[in-house]
Formats: sequence, C-alpha cells, structure tokens
Amino acid sequence: MGTLTENESARRTIAGSGTPENVWQSWARLATLPAVDAATLVPAGARAVIVAPHPDDEVLGTGGLLAKLSALGRKVLIIAVTDGTASHPQSSAWPPARLADVRPQETREALQRLHMRYVQTLRLGLPDGGGKRFEMQLSAALAEHLRPGDVVFGTWRHDGHPDHEAVGRAVSSEAARLDLPFVEIPIWTWHWASPDDSRVPWSRARRIVLDTDTHSRKLHAVEAFRSQLEPDATTGRAAILPGHVLARLTRPYEVVLI
Repeated sequence: MGTLTENESARRTIAGSGTPENVWQSWARLATLPAVDAATLVPAGARAVIVAPHPDDEVLGTGGLLAKLSALGRKVLIIAVTDGTASHPQSSAWPPARLADVRPQETREALQRLHMRYVQTLRLGLPDGGGKRFEMQLSAALAEHLRPGDVVFGTWRHDGHPDHEAVGRAVSSEAARLDLPFVEIPIWTWHWASPDDSRVPWSRARRIVLDTDTHSRKLHAVEAFRSQLEPDATTGRAAILPGHVLARLTRPYEVVLI
C-alpha cells in the first residue's frame, strides 16, 4: 500500500479512518456477491500476472488467490511497479534507501508464507508516488513481459490512489491491446466507498472465498510487512497499515472486478 498523496479525484477522497468494517459487514449484498474460484479465473495452462503498485498490494489484494493458484500448480508472475520507498516521508528510521532494501524482502517473506511454488517477481523500480509519470514506462514493461495465455490482475482504475489508478489504466490498456483478460482489484475503494456506492461497479464484483487454511496463510503473510505495521517513533505517525485498514483487506474472501 502506498503512502497517501493528494487524490486526483475529489470524488474519491481518502481521509480519516474511512468506512468502518462493521458498516461493510452489515451490508447484505457484500456477503452474497457471486463467487468465483481460482481455477475459473486462471484456467489450466494460463499464467497469472499480478501487477502491484507497491510492495504488499499483491498480498493485501490477492494473497488468498495467490495461495490457491499455487496449490493448483499455476505459474505466477508478480510485477512490482515500485519499491514503496515513499511510505515513510521525513522518517529517520525508514529513509528511502532502507525501504528500497527492506520492502522487497518483506514481499519475498510474505510469498514464502503463502507457500508459493511457481512464482517469479519482476521489480521495475519505478518512483513511488509517480502515478501518471510512470504510466508510459509501465506500459512499455507490460508490452515486453505479457504473453498469450496470461490473465492479468491490477488495481482498479478508479481505486482512489494515483499510483493504483495509473497501474489500472496501464494494465487495462495493454491487456486490451493483447486481448488478455484483465481482473481489477479494489484496495483503497473499501476506505472511501460505502455500501451500494454508485461509483463502484458492483455488478462486476465477485468473491473469492478463502478456506480456513488459505485465510490463515494470508493473515500470516500480511504480518511479514513489518515496516508497514508499526508506528514510526521518529515522525509520530501511526502505522501505514493500522487495524481498521487491515480489517477491510483480510476478510475470509477477496473481491475482484471482472
């Protein structure tokens, strides 16, 4: 998850603690979204390509799916767009150089905790917070690395964070050009949206239900992102991933837009 920067869309404001998880859980439609399983999303012979704006986005958004794909023997490519070096501005404990070293290590540890077997990671090293500035570079990288038979996953084009939206646009464009399926992942959406919010295409929403073992693996994997889970004593800022944020992203199911 990237540090909050000024949102380019006033309609999708990321501020405060956002919509509480108990409000989401009280919405009957959430629990009855149509289910889709991993084998349907990524058929036999296909490769899943997960395009993550920041380290941890791939696990927060699709950690359970990743574990299921591994169990199915599917090949997975994770394209890490940035190294998340802007997560702790003005911090003496977490300067960009340290984050560039630690955050990819956290991702590797998280993937091990998910028991990933057939996974490759491509790190692009594009600027965290770059948004539209890295969109063309990302498109060029996708054109080079995507191939026939891929199913491509990326953050939703209207997720509310500039980096997430830029990734969504780039992935959508390249997937369409190559005639590949594109599955969008809402992450910040759960913060600014509300039940029945007309800005969210709920008709496209599907649930990937996580069994108890898979859900436990995801929870354990999230704990690998230690840099994001503790407050920063040098700046007085709270954790990047406080409990109320994690509650919305560690449910026993994951929501995708297809």
